[in-house]
Amino acid sequence: MAGPHTLAETERAAESRIAGLELDIESLHVVSNLFRAANAVRNHMEREVLTPADLTWTAFVVLWVTWIWGSTETRVIAEETGVSKATLSGVLTTLEKRGLVRRTKSEADGRLVLVELTPRGRRLITRLFPRINAEETHATRLLPGGSKEESAELLRLMVLAVESPSS
Repeated sequence: MAGPHTLAETERAAESRIAGLELDIESLHVVSNLFRAANAVRNHMEREVLTPADLTWTAFVVLWVTWIWGSTETRVIAEETGVSKATLSGVLTTLEKRGLVRRTKSEADGRLVLVELTPRGRRLITRLFPRINAEETHATRLLPGGSKEESAELLRLMVLAVESPSS
């Protein structure tokens, strides 16, 4: 249970509240359960792995993006992590103070700021990621056998639907 009400209770209450409106209830269930699942997984990851490492979810995702892409412009990190530039600036300040990332000006364009992991940051993400993956396995353990890749593909299609221009 991710909140004070079960998923079934929430769905029944929503259906009761919106009775009589012409709505696509199945889509409502998919999107609301996706949101609820994402929050539940994020909270679980913070509680089980990140808080003991003194990281927030956002800080972890910034480290992850920088680990995957290497030296990266701050605007790209903001886009990839889904946070504002102001939020990213605060997160980077914290990570920099902890010696996990380094900000430098781009040699090609001095107006651009690049972020890279320090050796300490690489060690931390390399140590944490297997623990994150173990919790990902835990979070998906109730999915029917063989359905994880299909589930991932369905979620990719949802992302594509909202990121593509409407036709």
